Amino acid sequence: MPIENLRMIERHYFREKLLKSFDFEFGFCMPSSKNTCEHIYEFPPLSEDVMREMILHPYKTQSDSFYFVDNKLVMHNKAEYSYSGGP
Repeated sequence: MPIENLRMIERHYFREKLLKSFDFEFGFCMPSSKNTCEHIYEFPPLSEDVMREMILHPYKTQSDSFYFVDNKLVMHNKAEYSYSGGP
């Protein structure tokens, strides 16, 4: 069954403050196919203070990715990021 109207909304947060939200629409996806799509997008400049805080507080930088098919939520991924270089 083909997938039509595939959409992804991705939100990035630091300490629950929204840094940036992205909204991508992919349209038609052929059944039984492997598809790749690369989006390179600009992120707003972050102050030195915010970047330092992100390093000092690993896993407080987070994202949510929501995937919709025909406006119905089919998957939600959550991710946490560490920029401290540690475990």
